[in-house]
Amino acid sequence: MRKLAILTPGIPFSTQKPKSSLAALDRIAELGLDGMELEYVQGVRVDYTHMKTLGEKAREYGLVLTAHAPYYINLFSPEKPKVDRSYQYILDTARALDAANGYSVVFHAAFYLGEPPQKVYPIVKDHLKHIADLAYKEALRVDIRPELMGKPTQFGALDEILDVCAEVGGPIKPCIDFAHLHARTGRYNSYEEFASVFEKIKAKLGEDALQDMHIHYSGIQYGAKGEQKHLILRQSDAKYREFCKALIDYNVGGALVIESPNIEGDTLLFKLTYESMSD
Repeated sequence: MRKLAILTPGIPFSTQKPKSSLAALDRIAELGLDGMELEYVQGVRVDYTHMKTLGEKAREYGLVLTAHAPYYINLFSPEKPKVDRSYQYILDTARALDAANGYSVVFHAAFYLGEPPQKVYPIVKDHLKHIADLAYKEALRVDIRPELMGKPTQFGALDEILDVCAEVGGPIKPCIDFAHLHARTGRYNSYEEFASVFEKIKAKLGEDALQDMHIHYSGIQYGAKGEQKHLILRQSDAKYREFCKALIDYNVGGALVIESPNIEGDTLLFKLTYESMSD
């Protein structure tokens, strides 16, 4: 992808009842937004005929679909059944999105469980290699993206995410959550810091990666243990105008999901700000 598509995190509040993903696409098109992240965070139960219909409607409107896999994933679990279920959650989400001709799947990869990150990293990397192989064998056409996480107890520091994607390659690409990065570090909330992330992505994954991004952004409340909850942009310290400038200056393309509690309100605010600064 080249254009930056700005997506809602799930079904807009103003979608007509009965609310559904199909009705959500009608509302998103009415609002002039660019698509939606499907939220499978509580589990994946998929009607593939429905997903094909959803993909056809998205294509008619020119909308982008992404998906968030369930929260119950831990590729570093000592319990093999939990790891097996993690594979299933990731691949089931990828299969569903593939049926809708979507773009990429995001997931939370692992917890450190009290172990040092350097012990966790190679195990997560091996699992991601296996998942990539399985996705290739099934000819899945979506990217599979471990997300940068907002707590220091979680696998998903910036360098971990970029390194594992560089080393595994294929469909394994990063999801950079800038709100999580801010919460995890207490930094990365200025133009210079946003630019430094894009420079690091370019150095580790190549300049083309900047036109093939999956990004999450919002305001966020955080403390000593990192992320606490997402916030409405104007009720947070998020310097979203500076973030827009960095996106424009680095010609970032792909999908950007505004993970605000004010679903369509903040997605519209961000899109209008981004477009006004792009002119």
